[in-house]
This record gives sequence, structure tokens and C-alpha cells, in this order.
Amino acid sequence: MLKTLRRAAAGLLLAAASTLAQAQNAPLMRFVLPSVTPGSEVQATYFQLLLRLALEKTEGPFSIEFYPYELTSPRRALELQRNGVINIMWDGTNAQRERDLLPIRVSLVRDLNDYRVFMIRKGDEARFRAVRSLDELRQFTAGGGFNWPSVDVLRHNGLRVETSVNYSSLFPMLKAKRFDFMPRGVHEAWAEETMYAKDGLMVEPTIFLHYRVPFYFFVSKDNKAMARRVEKGLKLAQADGSFDKLLNGYPAFQRALAEIAARRRKVFELALPSAIAGGSSK
Repeated sequence: MLKTLRRAAAGLLLAAASTLAQAQNAPLMRFVLPSVTPGSEVQATYFQLLLRLALEKTEGPFSIEFYPYELTSPRRALELQRNGVINIMWDGTNAQRERDLLPIRVSLVRDLNDYRVFMIRKGDEARFRAVRSLDELRQFTAGGGFNWPSVDVLRHNGLRVETSVNYSSLFPMLKAKRFDFMPRGVHEAWAEETMYAKDGLMVEPTIFLHYRVPFYFFVSKDNKAMARRVEKGLKLAQADGSFDKLLNGYPAFQRALAEIAARRRKVFELALPSAIAGGSSK
């Protein structure tokens, strides 16, 4: 019996040594993320830390860096598709994105991306407080990024949308009355309010839009090994609780969860285009 145990232990040591040697000899997996949005703690740190958490739970060396220059949303998707200056990004999903890129189907912010509040001009607060239905909201014009998945959803539900290829241009457009409100993820809006309060913008306090658009990491369709590694690490982090521990440690996510739990807002449910409704997240 003792000899059997010793043989089994020796076998395990050999297997472990072999696995370690393979990991040490594996090529470096290099991840290049897009530059981050100024002023947002979530954008600046959460997604790279979540990626690092996932990679540390898998085997093989890796590096993570940010591309130093700002890219428009369409340019990010194009660079990723052709394995250009970035090779991984985070974003909401839609049919076009999934045709062009490879989604890693683990929702990065749970269901927080499904709840949208509005950035508005402070002078319009009373107008939005008076809105009682989606039909009444259709009298207003929304703003959004040129290829944001949320724009597809808004238009599918009969809402008018003005777009820009540059995220940073949307706030002066709102101030200049090019549109009336900009739907933002409930975890995003208050950091933006802090940045743009000086321009007379605020988070509207009475309405939620609710629609399901999962938020994923995306890579090029040529990077299947990269996708498998990230997905494996994210699922391991979900299983051991470290995923939720990281997310729950962010004040932006804490505030978002509290805002949803408070049930103080009117909730307008939006139907999804069939291409998005068919997606899934874990």
C-alpha cells in the first residue's frame, strides 16, 4: 500500500513538473487594450484588473498594456478585427460585432449594463420628471456612439438618435442641444456627471431604461487560443468568488447596485432587435 502511494505521489510530481515546464516554455501571450476614458475609475482599472485576474488563474506567461492613443469606437473594432494596434477590448454586443469579432461570452459587469440612466441638461430635469411612458419619451432625441449596440436598441424601439464617432464629442453635443439625453450604464453615469457638471449636465433622477445587452471581452476571430484562455480564467474567477469580490469592491458598481435595489425610478422596458435577443451571457 505504501509503495502504491509513493508511486502515485511520484506520478503526480512528474505531472506537475511537466505542466510547470510547459507553462515556463510557453510563449508570452501579449494583450493590448484600447486607451481608457479619462475620469472613469471603472474604465481605467476594472477591466484590466479583471483580465489580469483571469490570466493569473490560467497557465503561461502574459503581459497587459494599453495602446497609448485614443481610438474612436469604429476604429477600435476595425483594429481588433485585423489584429492591429489592439488585440482585445471590452464592449456591449450586437450582431455586427459578433460577425466581425470573437466574443468571450462571460458578462463582465453582470447585469449592470442592462440598466440605463440618462445624462441630461440640468435645465431639463422637470421635463424628464414629467415623462410617464415610453411614448412620451419618444418626443425626445437621444445621443450615442456611432456603432454602440445601445443605438440599435433605441432605434428598434422608435426613439430618435443622434450619433458621433467620438465618445468625448457627445457631451458638448448634449450641452449644445443637439439631442436631449444620453443613455448611460448605471455604473458609468456618476463619474461622467462629476466630469461634466461644470457644463450644466447631470444624471436624470427618475427613469431607467432596461434592456439586455451583455458586456464582453472581444478578440479577433484569429485569436481563438487567447479567447479560450480568457474565458477559462473568467469562469474560474466566477467559481471561486474572486470575480464578484473585484466587482463589488468598486464604488461605481456599489452605487449602481444600490440604485437598482432602491426601486425609486420608473422603468421603461425596451424590446431587443432579434440579433441581440439571440445572444447569451454567463
